[in-house]
Amino acid sequence: MDTVFARGFAAHRDGRLSEAERDYQAALAAEPRHVDALHYLGVLRHQQGQHAEAAELVRRAVDLRPTDAGLQLNLGNALKALGRIDDAIERFRNALTLAPGFPLAQYNLGNAYSLIGRHEDAADAFEKALRAQPNDAAAWNNFGNALSSLKKYEEASAAFRRALSIRPDHAGAHNNLGMALNAIGDTLGAIGHFRAAIEVEPKYAAAHFNLGNLPDAHGHPKDALPPLEKAIALQPRFAPAHFGVGHALAKLGQHDEAVRHFERAVGLDPKYGVAWLCLGNSHLAVSKHQAAVRAFDQALRLDPDMPAAHLNRALALLALGDYARGLPAYEWRLQTAGSEPAPSLPRWNGEPMPEGTLVVRAEQGFGDTLQFVRFAAYAKKRVGTLILEVQPSMVPLIAPAAHAARIEVKSKSDGVRMQAEAFCPLLSLPHALGISSADAIPARTPYLVVPAEYRRKWRGSIGGQERRKIGITWSGRLQPGETRSVPVEALAPLFALEGIDWMVLQPILTDHERDVLLKQPRAKSIHRLEGRLDNFADTAAIVDRLDAIVSVDTSVAHLAGALGKPLWVMLPFAADWRWCIDTDRTPWYPKARLARQRAPGEWAGVIDAVTSALREA
Repeated sequence: MDTVFARGFAAHRDGRLSEAERDYQAALAAEPRHVDALHYLGVLRHQQGQHAEAAELVRRAVDLRPTDAGLQLNLGNALKALGRIDDAIERFRNALTLAPGFPLAQYNLGNAYSLIGRHEDAADAFEKALRAQPNDAAAWNNFGNALSSLKKYEEASAAFRRALSIRPDHAGAHNNLGMALNAIGDTLGAIGHFRAAIEVEPKYAAAHFNLGNLPDAHGHPKDALPPLEKAIALQPRFAPAHFGVGHALAKLGQHDEAVRHFERAVGLDPKYGVAWLCLGNSHLAVSKHQAAVRAFDQALRLDPDMPAAHLNRALALLALGDYARGLPAYEWRLQTAGSEPAPSLPRWNGEPMPEGTLVVRAEQGFGDTLQFVRFAAYAKKRVGTLILEVQPSMVPLIAPAAHAARIEVKSKSDGVRMQAEAFCPLLSLPHALGISSADAIPARTPYLVVPAEYRRKWRGSIGGQERRKIGITWSGRLQPGETRSVPVEALAPLFALEGIDWMVLQPILTDHERDVLLKQPRAKSIHRLEGRLDNFADTAAIVDRLDAIVSVDTSVAHLAGALGKPLWVMLPFAADWRWCIDTDRTPWYPKARLARQRAPGEWAGVIDAVTSALREA
C-alpha cells in the first residue's frame, strides 16, 4: 500500500487531485490506520474547501501520531477554516511545543491571533517566525498589519518596507504601507503606495477604495469619486465603497445621488451605523424629514450613544413641528464636538427656585440668542434671580427688555461668575419650561426694544419718509456647506423696484459686492452702512426705523422678528428647522413671511416671490 500512497502523493504534488484522492482512498481501504494517507487526504479536502471532513481526517491521523508537529499544524489550519479559532490556536501551540523552531506554526498562530483581535500576541508570533525565516515577505506583511492594529504605525511601516524589499510586487504590502503612512500624516507617500498596489494588481478593490478615501478626507471629494467608483465596479457588494461614494457626493451637495449609495451601503450591511447616519443627513438636506427620522432611528438602534444621530434626528423632528420629541432630543447638541463646556452647577429643569439664582448662557450664533431670549422672562418667573450671559455685542440691545423683566445681563466675555444654584443653556429653556408644541411658543412681538441712546444716535440717519425704507441682507456667516447666501447679482429685481430706499444691513461687504451694488441702475437708492454698525443695538435702531426687512436666514432676520417688523425671509431648499416646512409662516415671528427655494440653489423664484410681494404691498 505504500506504493499506492506514494503514487497518490506524487499526483497530489503535481496538482492531479482526482488521481491523488483515488490513491489515498485506496490506501485507506487497505489500511484504515494509514497515517500519511489520512493526513494528506485531509490536506486535499482542505484544499477543496471541505474543511469539516479535512479536520476529521487529520484528527484521526493526529490520534495515531500525536507527536507529529506537521499533523498538529494542518489540523489547526482546518479548524481555523471552520472558524474554530481557539481550537486552532491550541493545535498551533501543540506544534510549537513539539517543534519549537517551526516558523510556519508561528506564522499561522500569528494569523489566528489576528483573527480574534489579539494583536500583541500576533505580533509576537510573527516576530518569532521571522527570526527563523527573515526573508518571508508574507510574514513581514502580516507582522506590519499586527503593528498597525496596535497603532504602532512607524514600526508597521518599517515591516511593510521590509516585505517590499524582499518582494517588490507585493500588492498587499504596498496597500498596507499606504494605510500606515496615511495614519502618520504622509498623504503623498500613502497615495504613491496605493497607486503602486494598483499597478501591480489593477483589480485590487481595496487599494482603489483607499486611494479614493484620501482626497475625500482632505477636502477634495470630486477627486475621490473615480477610484471609489472603480472599487464598486470591481466589488459591487463592497458596502464601504458605496458609503465612500455617497459621502463624497454629499460633500459636493449631490444629496439625491448620495442617498442612492447610502441606501445601497445599508442594504449590503444593515449594521453599518455611520451609513444610516449619513443617509439621514442626506434625506435632511433634501427636506425629506420623515425619511431622515427613520434613518436616524435605525442608526440609534445600532449605536444608542451616537450624538450626531440624536441631534440631527432632533432637527428633523423640530422641523416637522414635533416639539414634544424634538426639544428633549435637541439636548444632545450639548454632547457634540465643539459645544461649550457647562459650568459646574446643577442643571435647571424648570423647577421653582423662588430664593435661588439661575445662570442662563447664550450659545451658538447671534440669531439663536435673538430667537430664544424671549424665554428668559418666563424662566425668571420661576426663580429668585436670573443672570443672562450673552455675546458682548448683544448686551446693549438686550439690556432694556432684560432689566424690565428684572433680569441681570452680563457679557460672556467678562468671565465673572456669581454664586448660583443652577445653570441652563439658553436654547434649553423651551424644554425646561415644558414647551411641547408650536402653539405654546411665546410669539408676541416686539419682545426686544431699542435702547433710547441708540434711537437718538440714529435719529434722522435714513432720510425722509417720501419713499419706503427697506433693509436687506443676502449673506450670513460663511461656513462649509453654506446654502443660505444669495449671490448679490441675483438681487437685481429687488433693487429695480421703484419708490424704495434699500438699507444694506450687512456690516461687512466684499469688494465684489460693492462693485455690483454700484453698477445697479438704481444705485443711488442703495445705502451702505458698513463700518458704522458697532453692535446689535446699532442695527436694531436702524431696523426699527425701517418699513420692512428682506433677509436670508441670518441674525438680521431674527432681529427684525424680535422687533416685530414686517419681514420677508429668503430660505434655501432645506431650510433650518426653525422655519418649519411647507409653509410661508413661522410660529416664532407672526409678521414674517417665508419665501422658499423650489429646488436646491434656485434663488430666482425666491427673489421673484419677494419682488411681487413688495410691489403689491
